[in-house]
Amino acid sequence: MPAKRTVYFHEDFYRVYTSDPAAAEGRMEAVIKAIRSKVNLVEADGASEVDIASVHTPEHMAWVRQRGLFDIAALAAGATIQSALTGMTDPSFALVRPPGHHASAGSAWGFCYFNNMAIALSHLKRNGHISTALVLDFDLHFGDGTVNILGDKDWVTILNPEAGQRDRYLAQVRHTLETSKADIIGVSAGFDNHVRDWGGLLATEDYHQMGTMVRLASERQGGGCFGVLEGGYNHDVLGQNVLAFIEGLSGAEWSGAAQS
Repeated sequence: MPAKRTVYFHEDFYRVYTSDPAAAEGRMEAVIKAIRSKVNLVEADGASEVDIASVHTPEHMAWVRQRGLFDIAALAAGATIQSALTGMTDPSFALVRPPGHHASAGSAWGFCYFNNMAIALSHLKRNGHISTALVLDFDLHFGDGTVNILGDKDWVTILNPEAGQRDRYLAQVRHTLETSKADIIGVSAGFDNHVRDWGGLLATEDYHQMGTMVRLASERQGGGCFGVLEGGYNHDVLGQNVLAFIEGLSGAEWSGAAQS
């Protein structure tokens, strides 16, 4: 029996808050159209300043606020915390923007402002929900912000797959998931490495496969798992790619092959 497919979202994520591709009109709509009938959408709440400050400097928080982006960035971080908490018992996904994996403690670039993944995992750790965590970041771009914040923590393992060949890429993911042990697996799920997106490497079925790998690894370890949206910019395929990953994460069979 597939697990519940809870997705945290807020209608404010439809808003075009900057001119960058992550904030483009129609991006969230494309995902919602693909997943709406197959998931349980739950309204997201914003992260507290305490949670954000556990990861980011006061100067960086002020910088984000000065640009009028604090509320939307805090909402994305809050949805990711909710997804991580739900993920302790049932796989879940945070459908958010802005993305987060290029946000370091005191700086950010690449369409990111607050590091959603780091804030969520820090929340779990500070509140005694986990002792260890594994981050799988399969976005096209290296998650430097997450590494800058969490890379020196002895309780976190981070994988940014770098193989340029599809089979080797998936093998690297499989090997790490099969050999690492963690109380929770958090996935920075960027879909811009799809064959019809910027990276041109992965097929839609690969996202289902990686979701399945994550779920099986978390079950084997007696832990949890969750994902949060990072990149992915071809609106024609993004929704199906997100759906494929959510279906794999929740134990459902892949529902389509049209976008592979």
